[in-house]
Amino acid sequence: MRNGELLGMAEKGLDAFFTTDKGSPHQQNLADLDLTIVLLRAKSNDYADLSPLMDEVNATLASVEPGTFVRIPPDR
Repeated sequence: MRNGELLGMAEKGLDAFFTTDKGSPHQQNLADLDLTIVLLRAKSNDYADLSPLMDEVNATLASVEPGTFVRIPPDR
């Protein structure tokens, strides 16, 4: 399955799609999706590296609009 197909399927049943793929914003036309894409920026995709981001993830999901691309943590 290609990334575009995966996002299309995700759009049908999810409000948000999480990824650690730093190339996602450049690989897809995300503006056409009715889905929030959340890029989790961590050292790895291990739980120990991702778990510190969860408070920010929860706060972001409470206020983000569908069709938005979000980086967590944001660019500084």
